[in-house]
Amino acid sequence: MLLPFVKMHGLGNDFVVLDGVRQSLELTPRQLRLLADRHFGVGCDQVLLVEAPTSPGLDFRYRIFNADGGEVEQCGNGARCFVRFVHEQGLTTRREIRVETISGVIVPRLEEDGSITVDMGPPEFDAARIPFVSDSDDILQPLQLADEEILITAVGMGNPHAVQLVDDVDTAPVERQGPAIELHPRFPQRVNAGFMQVSDRHAIRLRVHERGAGETLACGTGACAAVVAGIARGLLDSPVRVVTRGGELRVTWSGSNASVMMTGPAVTVFKGEIEL
Repeated sequence: MLLPFVKMHGLGNDFVVLDGVRQSLELTPRQLRLLADRHFGVGCDQVLLVEAPTSPGLDFRYRIFNADGGEVEQCGNGARCFVRFVHEQGLTTRREIRVETISGVIVPRLEEDGSITVDMGPPEFDAARIPFVSDSDDILQPLQLADEEILITAVGMGNPHAVQLVDDVDTAPVERQGPAIELHPRFPQRVNAGFMQVSDRHAIRLRVHERGAGETLACGTGACAAVVAGIARGLLDSPVRVVTRGGELRVTWSGSNASVMMTGPAVTVFKGEIEL
């Protein structure tokens, strides 16, 4: 099969985006891993599949596959690239669209300046819904790793996140702790591990080890989860500038059951075809 694709990125978090609206696509985990492979395929953190919606009143369906071939619920940087893709491909002219995901409906909007804002919905703190195994609803939770205990805030942003505060993201133990947190038994569906440094009440620096992908240059849902965790802990005030290794995002959240709003860029890198 000769498969057309578009390579895109949001702050260096990169994607292979596929049109499943004008063609029917059902890729195997092996094919997805090949697409994501940086030596033998195109190379990406996630593969994004754009499809027609399965419910009335929606514009598209959005499916996300990690580099390991597994399907996941949500991806914020991918959502921005999704909007750029459907506009550039002529699949819609609407600036604001309603998009179906595994975890619910998101509402991204193409702004006049070319940036993209995504309504990520309200955050989830209920442990069972994240899911996270806990006997407490405390914002700060101890998490025992092999030889140390860390403190995390568990947040659901359509996918699970464990956010911890660090003094310096440049020296944070992302490579050592990230895989251990991702596979921790208290997160039955695995988890994205965020390492957040507070710069001031309106700015953080962030690194994220993503489940199924490893550390990425940026993580949109991770940025949202970190801001929510920081505000809930009384460390931050909205809006918050999130500085990642790939660039900057702007995240706002007014608390309680309000939606988290994320604004940032999305870039098309190149188009091509690959034989699968």
